[in-house]
Amino acid sequence: MTNFLKVAFFSLLVISGFWGFSNFGIPQIKPADPPVEEKVDLGAMTMDQFIALGKKNFDGKGTCTLCHNALGRAPMLDKIGAVAAERMKDARYKGAAKTVEEYLMESLVKPSAFVVAGFGKSGTNDTESPMPDVTGGSIGFNEAETKAVIAYLQDSSGSEVTVEIPKMAPPPAEGAAKAEEAPLKTAEEVIARHGCGGCHKIAGQTGEMGPDLTRIGATRNKEYLRQAILDPDAVIAKGFTAGMMPKIYGEQMKAKELEMLVNYMAGSKK
Repeated sequence: MTNFLKVAFFSLLVISGFWGFSNFGIPQIKPADPPVEEKVDLGAMTMDQFIALGKKNFDGKGTCTLCHNALGRAPMLDKIGAVAAERMKDARYKGAAKTVEEYLMESLVKPSAFVVAGFGKSGTNDTESPMPDVTGGSIGFNEAETKAVIAYLQDSSGSEVTVEIPKMAPPPAEGAAKAEEAPLKTAEEVIARHGCGGCHKIAGQTGEMGPDLTRIGATRNKEYLRQAILDPDAVIAKGFTAGMMPKIYGEQMKAKELEMLVNYMAGSKK
């Protein structure tokens, strides 16, 4: 009887220790609310300031430099103004642009209109681009942000800046409240909205720049997966480098969406 009580007491002690550590010893991860769109005064902005806004969004919100860099994940854009005219004449070009500005806009919102050889999705023979529409998904550029990036690309590549700064939208009616966007309903919607398939193999998508997630649940638990989304540089998968995945999803996903995605990946085992 004495041994039984000792074992029972020790078991309770161990369980209490694990409970205390899991609740108080491990930092709790709480996704932030979606970011508030930056307010800019377009009416008072000079072209130089507009170009600077484009660079800020190119480097930041757009996460463009994660792929368009010297590592060769996507084409370099330092000469885009000069090569745009050549690409519009290419037999593989499927767009309708007539000017460099139109080509850049098309490249941002319909990136598969022309795919540079060697940079298409695997198995598409360079007919489909892995790049998402920058006005949707996890990037979500508005009109001003998109045009500012175009102005920056024209300027940085030595081309004439032909973009006009958009006029400011009229202020909302007094008392009007912006409706909060409803959470997505499925993990597949979350994956599509945030462009996960552009880099990963997941939910039928064939991205190749990041780790294959089709069976990730067989080797990783929910805590690891949640951390990988919120703090992707905390643990780097073998064969990959820090800085490849944006650190924006904790801000852009609602808590419910994050947990749907985590549960989906945790259940991907076959």
